[in-house]
Amino acid sequence: MRGEKRDPAQSRGEQIQADEHEAAKQRLLAQAEAERIPAEETTKAVPDRRWRRGQP
Repeated sequence: MRGEKRDPAQSRGEQIQADEHEAAKQRLLAQAEAERIPAEETTKAVPDRRWRRGQP
């Protein structure tokens, strides 16, 4: 919301709340990106033959 012109009828409290909401959103997005696992690591095929135990 930084740099945007605000509606003059919007109260100061609403402006502060909107700024805090946007800052929280940016923190969450940054945290999610930091914790993201690259797709290459999640799509590796790992052999799993446990399902064949009862078969010859």
